[in-house]
Amino acid sequence: MKKFGILSALGVMAVLQACATTPQQQRQVGCTGAGVAGALAGAAVGNQLGGGSGRDILTAGGAVAGGLAGNNAAGC
Repeated sequence: MKKFGILSALGVMAVLQACATTPQQQRQVGCTGAGVAGALAGAAVGNQLGGGSGRDILTAGGAVAGGLAGNNAAGC
């Protein structure tokens, strides 16, 4: 069920980017998509490490780091 929700969110972002009419709107949606995709990837990696409460901390840290890296990679 989580995978369906993630894929749905990414699909909505793609549709929103297609509906954006100005380059500035397209950039804003693209930056949001990059941040969300990076956060999801970082959280997935962080969740694979550690155990117990350490896993929760690494998941949250991975989400933050991934979101920042996604925004950086997109030039936002």
